[in-house]
Amino acid sequence: MDAGRHADPDRPSLLKGLASFVATIAIALGISWFLMTFVIHSYEVPSGSMETTIITGDKVISEKVSYYFRNVEPGDIVTFDDKEIPGRILLKRCIAVGGQTVDLVDGKVYVDGVALSEPYTHGLPSDPFASTLVDIAYPYTVPEGEIWVMGDNRTNSKDSRYFGSVKEKSVTGRVCLVYWPFGDFGVL
Repeated sequence: MDAGRHADPDRPSLLKGLASFVATIAIALGISWFLMTFVIHSYEVPSGSMETTIITGDKVISEKVSYYFRNVEPGDIVTFDDKEIPGRILLKRCIAVGGQTVDLVDGKVYVDGVALSEPYTHGLPSDPFASTLVDIAYPYTVPEGEIWVMGDNRTNSKDSRYFGSVKEKSVTGRVCLVYWPFGDFGVL
């Protein structure tokens, strides 16, 4: 009788199982990385700058796919890199794109001379800030390749009125869904 043949019959299947487990974890991590880098990302909203459209503490999904096929458009709620704090992502509504002129008159936003209908602001005034990060004079023409963004909660939002227009290449996605808490669930 050959002692080597019957000593450990489970060894090959144990190694196969372990290798299969490690490969499954590696594939799951790879898919997760791919999705978060190129398709979607989840964010928790830390401030009230977009209330009542998006509430402080809401968790949202930002999708990246549509901007592979089209540019940012006015009305899109976008995520973008913060100009002041590297690594921080902000979310605001795009009001105007490169080449358009923004003006703030008597608490209203005008784009290319036309007052915007903005029911999502609930009548809050859109006034210029007294103190800004950059020098902004109105009317302001948005440079090509940049966008003008504002929070829906106009009296509680540091936005383009404070930090100026945002480079379109700094946009990381379009907010499309509030998924938590469930009571706030909805497509944007």
